[in-house]
Amino acid sequence: MLLEEDPATLLRHTLTNFSTAPDRAAVSRINDSLSTLSQSRSLRIHDAETALRKLSRQFATASSQHHDAISGHDSGRHASEIVELDTKKFRIAKQASELEVEGERLEAELDRLRRRLEELEEQGVEGDEAARRARGADDPTVLRLWLYRSLGITLEQDEAGNYNRATIGNMKKGDVHVVNIDPKFSKHFYADYFWQTMQG
Repeated sequence: MLLEEDPATLLRHTLTNFSTAPDRAAVSRINDSLSTLSQSRSLRIHDAETALRKLSRQFATASSQHHDAISGHDSGRHASEIVELDTKKFRIAKQASELEVEGERLEAELDRLRRRLEELEEQGVEGDEAARRARGADDPTVLRLWLYRSLGITLEQDEAGNYNRATIGNMKKGDVHVVNIDPKFSKHFYADYFWQTMQG
């Protein structure tokens, strides 16, 4: 019977009748795959641990900076700075509005002066008919005053009737000079001075 045979003989017959080489090769491949997977898993775990430590350090740094920022924050001073900035903003806005209004006023004044200049240029050096009649062709004082005005010079009289002040307009620079006339200086001196002032 089968149980009566020698075990060594049975093993030899078994080894002879069954091929175990493919099974051993398969087991070897499985062991290699398991080893590779184990190594890959170990590498992934190591990388994850490294990234976790890096994130932990970054979190600790950010937490420390946040704590310092909160500790150093002065809400009272911050509110005071906000109020000061708002005050400056409103002041600048007010100044800008005032400058805009002043600019519009100057533009209107400039437009008026341009129209007046056009009228004077149309009238010519002698002025219109009414100006010539008012001037009085035979009055040398009136003629001189008219000449001064045509050059942009306006003379003012004092209570005694003496011409003691002159307002000179410089058309090139767009400004005005006021000159007090002193009798101790000659008319020639003031004529030269007026001319130089007009020329700028």
